[in-house]
Amino acid sequence: MFDNEDEYYEGELSGDLESFEKYLKGGNIGYLDADRIEAVIDHYLISGQYVKAHKCAEYALTMFSFEPLFHLRLAQSLSAMGKLKEALNILATIERQTENDCEFLLTKAAIFSQLKDSKRAIGYFSSALKLANPEDKDEIYLDLAMEYENSNDYKKAIEILRQAIKHNPLNEGAIYELAYCFDQLGDYDKAIKCYSDFIDENPYSYTSWYNLGNAYSKIEDFDKAIWAYDYCILINEEFGAAYFNLGNAYLSAEKYLSAIEQFQKCIEIDGDDPVALCYIGEAYEQLDELPLARLYYQQSIDMAPLLPDAWLGMGIVHDLEGKTFEALPFILKAIELDGENSSYYHVLAGAYEKMDEMDLALENYVKALELEPTDEECLTNLLEMWLNLHPVDALSYLKDFPENFGENRIHGLWMVNVYWYLGRKTDALSYFRNLYEMDAELAKELFTLNPELKSTSEFAPFI
Repeated sequence: MFDNEDEYYEGELSGDLESFEKYLKGGNIGYLDADRIEAVIDHYLISGQYVKAHKCAEYALTMFSFEPLFHLRLAQSLSAMGKLKEALNILATIERQTENDCEFLLTKAAIFSQLKDSKRAIGYFSSALKLANPEDKDEIYLDLAMEYENSNDYKKAIEILRQAIKHNPLNEGAIYELAYCFDQLGDYDKAIKCYSDFIDENPYSYTSWYNLGNAYSKIEDFDKAIWAYDYCILINEEFGAAYFNLGNAYLSAEKYLSAIEQFQKCIEIDGDDPVALCYIGEAYEQLDELPLARLYYQQSIDMAPLLPDAWLGMGIVHDLEGKTFEALPFILKAIELDGENSSYYHVLAGAYEKMDEMDLALENYVKALELEPTDEECLTNLLEMWLNLHPVDALSYLKDFPENFGENRIHGLWMVNVYWYLGRKTDALSYFRNLYEMDAELAKELFTLNPELKSTSEFAPFI
């Protein structure tokens, strides 16, 4: 759409724009033929000057009242101004008078998209795609896929995006949308295959290498993620997001010095970033370089006072330095900023436990598990403390855990361990045998959880 402007010399269009600006102020516009008026309207639409586009379309209709194109431009300007019903009324009039072309269908599709009527938008985008010139199809494919995404039909969106890539293998927008759709479906293996196949045909597509790295990161295959990000950077050394995600992959792989190096490169390219600074702080924290960790966490807080991870990091540093009481305000600030993050309550519970505030520790361990029932470390921390304080309560909590919160992989191991601790050996062995029959390898992890059981005759046959 709106390619008529290219048919005019820049000087001629500038002159026509100047004439129309004078007309808006009460001057005389002189004579402009239909093509020149169309170029003026298109210029205003492209440059986002929708009120002027509307006025110019109205002027055009005083001169060429039977020209459908100017009715269409009037509808487009109204749509851009948010006057969607008025725009649809004009389009209805055009539809009765002339055959629908690609631009008309796209205009109607865009309006229905603005109205959140994805079903109708999909219908019009699909019809427009059949009539579109090859060079216009990239954008239409993307619009159509986005409507399917808006309808939460990610499988259909993926089908459309694959068609888009087949039509134009260099359609980077389609590649990015594929990544989003696969993320929404959690189908990372298919994402990996899709990007790998694409890279076989287009080995220099740095965005595909980047998305491949993201997919590997999702399945926590950080070595392959690092490999993919490295290729992305080899092709495009100025792609800051790749350095950031590469830093994340190194951080997850516990290669902290490499992580710091990549985050710093990201900052060199894109400027100071509070999240990158926070992650550098985390890397230094893991390296036990606590003064440097504090420095970067503070820089992150200074840049983004509402970033909870930086506040948590400051709290952890204080705790590691033996200043647990001073750590509390930082941890509590993180929770104030993000009260649904289970790991924050887990850290807070650990701090209260160090301070012998056992009731508060228990309360926050329980809160953390309510938010993230699958957290094995948190469940272990809670039950180890509970066994020392209220072992009967620990058993009651465990019995109700699946119904109240959901599954935790090591729940059964702790059932065995607590039964044994309470002297209910028959119950412990019965529970263990059932667990062993279902998953022998998992059951054997009991001896890591409680090594003393290795030396008992009751468990000897299972070792």
